[in-house]
Amino acid sequence: MQAVETTVETVVNHAGRSEQHFADLERSLSTMDVAYVCEWEKRPKSNHCPSIPLVCAWSCRNLIAFTTDLKNEEDEKELSHMIHIIDTEHPWDVYSINSGHTEVISCLEWDQSGSRLLSADGDGHIKCWTMADHLVNSWESSLGSAVEGDPIVALSWLHNGVKLALHVEKASQAEASGSTNFGEKFSRVKFSPSLTLFGGKPMEGWLAVTVSGLVTVSLLKPNGALLTASESLCRLRGRVALADIAFTGGGNIVVAATDGSSSSPVQFFKVCVSVVNEKCRIDTELLPSLFMRCTTDPVRRDKYPAVTHLKFLTRENSEQVLLCASSQTGSIVECWSLRKEGLPVNNIFQHRSPVVGEKQPMILKWRILSATNDLERVSAVALPKLPISISNTDLKVASDTKFCPGLGLALAFHDGSIQILHRLSLHMMGVYYGSAASGASQRVGDETAIKRQRTGGPTVHYKALQFSWTSLALVGVDNHGKLHMIRVSPSMGQMLDINTLLRHLLFLLEYCMVTGYDWWDVLLHVQPGMVHNLVEKLHEEYMRQNQALQQVSISQEKGSVCIYEQSTSSKVFCGGDSHSDPLIFGRSVACKVFVCFTDIDKVMINLKTEEFVLDASTLQSLQQLIQWVGDFVLYLLANLPNQGSVVRPGFGFLRDGASLGMLREMMVVIRIWGLLKPGCLPIYTATSDNQDSMSLLFRLLTKLWLCSRDEGHPQEPDEPLIDECCLLPSQLLVPTLDWLPINDGVICKLQSKHALRLQFGKPYSLPGLNSSPQVEIFSRTPGAQRMDHLRCLHMGVSPTEDCKACTRCGCVTMLRSPNKTTAVKQWEQRWIKNCLCGGLWRRIPSTTS
Repeated sequence: MQAVETTVETVVNHAGRSEQHFADLERSLSTMDVAYVCEWEKRPKSNHCPSIPLVCAWSCRNLIAFTTDLKNEEDEKELSHMIHIIDTEHPWDVYSINSGHTEVISCLEWDQSGSRLLSADGDGHIKCWTMADHLVNSWESSLGSAVEGDPIVALSWLHNGVKLALHVEKASQAEASGSTNFGEKFSRVKFSPSLTLFGGKPMEGWLAVTVSGLVTVSLLKPNGALLTASESLCRLRGRVALADIAFTGGGNIVVAATDGSSSSPVQFFKVCVSVVNEKCRIDTELLPSLFMRCTTDPVRRDKYPAVTHLKFLTRENSEQVLLCASSQTGSIVECWSLRKEGLPVNNIFQHRSPVVGEKQPMILKWRILSATNDLERVSAVALPKLPISISNTDLKVASDTKFCPGLGLALAFHDGSIQILHRLSLHMMGVYYGSAASGASQRVGDETAIKRQRTGGPTVHYKALQFSWTSLALVGVDNHGKLHMIRVSPSMGQMLDINTLLRHLLFLLEYCMVTGYDWWDVLLHVQPGMVHNLVEKLHEEYMRQNQALQQVSISQEKGSVCIYEQSTSSKVFCGGDSHSDPLIFGRSVACKVFVCFTDIDKVMINLKTEEFVLDASTLQSLQQLIQWVGDFVLYLLANLPNQGSVVRPGFGFLRDGASLGMLREMMVVIRIWGLLKPGCLPIYTATSDNQDSMSLLFRLLTKLWLCSRDEGHPQEPDEPLIDECCLLPSQLLVPTLDWLPINDGVICKLQSKHALRLQFGKPYSLPGLNSSPQVEIFSRTPGAQRMDHLRCLHMGVSPTEDCKACTRCGCVTMLRSPNKTTAVKQWEQRWIKNCLCGGLWRRIPSTTS
């Protein structure tokens, strides 16, 4: 902890030198602005009311869960405790769950994968919610535990032992040297799971703390059974008003608890969980406690009587804790750190000659790191989830490069404002004075806005606040039940040149790619003009990694970034490329055609075709996928003469030697399959009856591939090739692009600084565009055939089948498979949890008229 205190001193000194700099920035730049506000439908008598307390949780897949209470229309005293789950890209598409909790919901907690949710209530009941059919708008609860009549005050999943650290210094060095790997930027920290199965596999489960001082643990056995046990935190049980849970690198659990009075000690307990003879065992041990400093200050001794917030700074750091004490009018926040200190020795023994090898005895003691001045009354606290390294060198580089994500914690106040404070020094990094009632965004330092807000009636304030997993966004739920999505500047409002901003966003995109987290909150800060450079830099960084790491598909991240541009500007080429890229890789067969013949039949002569033999029924079931490959090759070649323009989908493939080579290989395999089952071949509409379409396309594709196969020195296509491609539309009917998915999400509509006004249950449409309630996401042309993008099937003009759509790219596919063959089922099984771009699935209604 000596290093932590040294780090804090460095931060404080730097903050002192930068106070005037921050003051100048605050007058001109905004650190936060509202992206959108989503509210419930306005009725003469609304049934939705915020729950008390209101809780909110944000998953690593960018799913947000929050609570409200629903009044019974006949008996207003009867309340249904609701859990609402939204995807940040489609906030209007809310899935509301009547939780079945008999008392108010006190805790919500996502698991590390972002696909399961825990809810706990004031009657001691805990429920585990999972996606039904892997759909973000369909949830069910099949597991749960209870400590009857004992309200839950803290809840957490057991730790799985996976912990990363982001090194800003290494990222900066990589930019300077031009050579690095992800392993240096994002290091794996040695961290043990809370509990392991045979072979070291982490055991899943959750842990909760009750108001009576009980700790209860529920373990998920491999067979699906639930193993539950409860134990007192200490022998003398007392009331626990607030608690929080953290984990140590050695696999232990630390619980912080307080009875709610600032004059009482904040106690800490070590909890060890084990399984002995098929029974769960819990051992607890009392750790050093602390008293808040404000209670020992004569000026503030009785000013803040209640502890209102108790949080470990991160779940993986049990040695730093944040405390907030409040009164009816104000609050104060303190940050404490646990450190080792030498045990003082009595004077009698100080003059004794030391024994060789003797070490001074050490004890653990809580020391205050920093504290704020008197603040407005705090209504909510949000802590950063980004695991940024806080070493001196990393903090110095972060300060020099103005990289702020993960360094600040957010406080919401009863006057409607939000402040972001440094997580160690508690110096203010940014402030937002916008009224939660209006969702407007005032600039930092706008005193008129502050006075106007404070002199009005009762202010609307945030009762729950959560950071996204990259700390680039905040979600707040106010006391009217409205949900506010707030962009947080990566530099906290400091002026950045475009290259530095791109480096910051690239660093966070790489982090998402390494961890598998969703990157929607990063896209909030990407402007259309940045997309091309950002994708190019992302591709360059990816190509520098070793071959094993490159097996991780980068196409998902490129796809999300580029589909964002597809929806916001005329540059739609990347949207088609990034959607087609995983399709091509997924539909490829492991064959390598190394010879450079342009005649497809000569290539077949040099292959052992028996390696590619499949039965006829399997080949026929693959026809629609084979047709897609053939249509895509024809479309690419027909658009080669337009390669100077980047407004057409497929532009990126014209220079991608690896993808062109794979397409070429697939054409050979398809030709072989056609000998076994002619009905599986792609169908082309040719102007000549004796036209060998596949042979023509393979010859042109090979010439194009020869120009691009050397990625270091690509060649321009020669004039004869371009001339032949110009003639293609007169020889073959070029297919349209109806198979491209359409993104109907909100990210493409967040270009201006004006907050969007959204409503739960009603899809948003831009002014002047189609404003019908049913958003058309199946095709570009009204009345055209609807397309199943995953299976490449036409579903008709008004499909009756229930469908699901990707939350990111808009890819649509039928919910239930119409296929019975094993080959197609295996293809569909690859995408049952996620779309080709990595997005989650959501159920959409059928278009039956």
